[in-house]
Amino acid sequence: MSDQLNPMAPHHLPFYLAPGSGTDTLMVVMGIFLIGTLLWVGTLYWRLHSLPERMAHKSQKLQFEFVAVLGLISLFTHMHIFWVAGLLLALIDLPDFGTPLRSIADSVEKIADSTPGQDGGLAEAGPAPAPAGAQDAAKKEHSHA
Repeated sequence: MSDQLNPMAPHHLPFYLAPGSGTDTLMVVMGIFLIGTLLWVGTLYWRLHSLPERMAHKSQKLQFEFVAVLGLISLFTHMHIFWVAGLLLALIDLPDFGTPLRSIADSVEKIADSTPGQDGGLAEAGPAPAPAGAQDAAKKEHSHA
């Protein structure tokens, strides 16, 4: 065979055409670009998917665990309603009913422990004991007299 080019063939090939005996540079560049884009889109997806959980964690919400579970359910089932529900829960500030109820329960427990009587009943109401300062003053008056 002859190494000469056909006279009808162009003498200068464009840069994007691979030479007959080399590597296709454009294909290598596009492969690297495709892998980079895929990693970038995947990272963007993960960050967007964890948005409700990060929002609830930053604001110290009580419903943080529930938001995290909704995020996992939406990730594994591909049902976006769970993600939307988690986002709404992360945005809404639920009132804290636990702290006041815990305080009431502690107060009632202190009252129950401090009541006189063994069997839970109230003891006979007798005269109230005098304060400690009044007893000391009474002792001093008796000693001076």
